[in-house]
Amino acid sequence: SSKMSEVENAFRKFAVYGDTSASGNDMTGKNFSKMCKECGVMDGKAVTSTDIDIVFNKVKTKGARTITFAEFQQAMKELCCKRFKGKSPEEALQAVYGLIEGKEPSSVGATKATKVGGVERLTDTSKYTGSHKERFDESGKGKGLAGREDLMDSSGYVGAYKGAGTYD
Repeated sequence: SSKMSEVENAFRKFAVYGDTSASGNDMTGKNFSKMCKECGVMDGKAVTSTDIDIVFNKVKTKGARTITFAEFQQAMKELCCKRFKGKSPEEALQAVYGLIEGKEPSSVGATKATKVGGVERLTDTSKYTGSHKERFDESGKGKGLAGREDLMDSSGYVGAYKGAGTYD
């Protein structure tokens, strides 16, 4: 059925997530719980992450670290009755598959640069003083090595001499 292929598609996408060598036929416990979280199977009340882990370990073959799509379907049968309490097992299963089909893993906690509290002030180069000020140009861009090292001046004049270059 097309609904199953949609679910299987989602299963494969989550199975290869974060693992370059994965074939997409087996899913690890980590990816299984990620899938349950992102598709809304795990709601934190009726179905918790503990339930997800228990069901995962129940359906996988002994000694294995992954589950196949068939075992995944078994796991969904276990979870659906918990997630949709009032429904018949068949309706609950369809409802769970409804949550999953067409989904793909999102990069949830992709790290963003923080600008919280004091960070803003600390990274504002216009407020720097002393030798730190020398490391940045007017736009606030760092000067790199030139800003960190005293570069040799071999012109023959002393540092603050105003008339440099006037003598022939």
